[in-house]
Amino acid sequence: MTCAVFAPVGCATAPPLDNPVAVRRAEVENPVLVSPGQPTALSYREVFEKCVEVLDDYFDLNTPNPYEGRITTKPRVAPGYEQFWKAGNPDPRLRLLATFQSTRQTASVEIRAGERGGYLVYVVVDKELEDVPRPSRATIGNAVFQEAPTVDRQVEVVTAETAGNGGWIRTGRDYALEQQILRRIRECR
Repeated sequence: MTCAVFAPVGCATAPPLDNPVAVRRAEVENPVLVSPGQPTALSYREVFEKCVEVLDDYFDLNTPNPYEGRITTKPRVAPGYEQFWKAGNPDPRLRLLATFQSTRQTASVEIRAGERGGYLVYVVVDKELEDVPRPSRATIGNAVFQEAPTVDRQVEVVTAETAGNGGWIRTGRDYALEQQILRRIRECR
């Protein structure tokens, strides 16, 4: 009897409150105008703290300097589908790529006073792909006997020259993540 009551309903749910008609969101322009009106020290501080708060949800930040008007982040490995709990790329294709290939992202935000008031917030998220000379544990191309020993005993001295960005290829910008960050900054969420 109860099955007959609930059968017509199925899994029908209401649309989400922030997008009740399920219309695709429009692109947010980059840079986005935030806090329109005459720029003041208090409004700049609010915009700067909001940008730090939003970026901190996605990245580990370098020390932010409000006098410079620029916020930079440390590189982070992009989460794939196996790390569903981490905030990451909203594009399913790039999230799938991050599942099977090591990619990392860095972000930078610049805050400038607008010509007609307010502040222009410019967000750039760069993507990099890991480039290894030879994949670890690769046995393709070896004959019957493996030439490499099972324990790798090479000693490598780590200096500033070897600890740079070697091994990463810049593949462009991550526009989907930029849009997500810009949307949150514009909506002050």
